[in-house]
Amino acid sequence: MTRFHNIDGERVQFTVAEETARDAKEAAWAAGANDRAAVQVREERDARLAETDWMASSDLTMPSEWVSYRSSLRDVPSQEGFPNTITWPTKPE
Repeated sequence: MTRFHNIDGERVQFTVAEETARDAKEAAWAAGANDRAAVQVREERDARLAETDWMASSDLTMPSEWVSYRSSLRDVPSQEGFPNTITWPTKPE
């Protein structure tokens, strides 16, 4: 694919070196997609855990379904297909 710059209002084709550099940048960006997705999933997981942190207070006894829910949240990164396919645990009522 031919790429162009806009230099002083003029359309100028990339040089071979510019094409090569741009291809390398795009490849590096694509290679980091899973890392970026993993960060987003972990942030969502951490937010869900934070919502229930008050239940882990030392003066409360956490019901077993909430213990299981929090454990399942911590296990999200070990799921098959992580970070692109996530099965979020169901929050107890």
